[in-house]
Amino acid sequence: MKFLNFKISTFSIIFLGFVFTLSSCDDDETQTVTTKFNLVMEDNFDVNGAPNPQNWTYDIGAGGWGNNELQYYTDRPENVIVQNGYLIITAIKEPYGGASYTSTRLKTKGKFDQKYGRFEARVKLPQGKGIFPAFWMLGSNFDQVGWPQCGEIDIMEYLGNKPTEVFGTIHGPGFSGGNSISKKYALTNDRFDLDFHVFGVEWNENYINWYVDNVLYNQITREKVEDKGGQWVFDNSFFMLLNLAVGGNLPGSPDTNTTFPQRMIVDYVKVYK
Repeated sequence: MKFLNFKISTFSIIFLGFVFTLSSCDDDETQTVTTKFNLVMEDNFDVNGAPNPQNWTYDIGAGGWGNNELQYYTDRPENVIVQNGYLIITAIKEPYGGASYTSTRLKTKGKFDQKYGRFEARVKLPQGKGIFPAFWMLGSNFDQVGWPQCGEIDIMEYLGNKPTEVFGTIHGPGFSGGNSISKKYALTNDRFDLDFHVFGVEWNENYINWYVDNVLYNQITREKVEDKGGQWVFDNSFFMLLNLAVGGNLPGSPDTNTTFPQRMIVDYVKVYK
């Protein structure tokens, strides 16, 4: 799929207590106004201990997770805990359940889902080859129709050996796996493992926009997906996932320079209508 190339500038204004972030770009097709009001879901991770069970549940186990990954996902406090206002997901190198590493995959399935809106998280990422954190969404009809028919929206994916880059991606019928529709965003004079950054999407019936720190860097439209022969499967409710994978087809296995433990630290998750 051909992506639009454009330059972007952003600024914010406050009006009647609402924050509006304006993203301008050279191509009129992608100009948009990001509105941050009508907050419908928020987790600031302000209660120490396990993640709030009203918001989060877990995927448990090994098996590669469709990508030949090396970790066993657990709900143990060694792998996931809320401390001092942060959600901390920790990947540990250890034998466990037949796997060589442990980590955690959280999801809001059965707890919260939504059709359309703005979904964002403020995250500090780990680093090292073979480290693969993500903030993403799956269609809530996953159990009924399977993947990729349910649709997948990857708000942020990151390869730990490329600490200046993240990816925004969608998967669906005709554009899944290695044929997904994706675009990267690169920092200049900074790295995603050194500080927190806000990763978000805005999604409606006609397009999905990707943001890093409120900078719009990609837009994928229904029209462009369908023009390429893909099926737009993003008109249902989706739930969110946060996970820290180790190894797999993407990004490859850790090497001798990858140290453990590695931590994905989340400041907040917010969803706006």
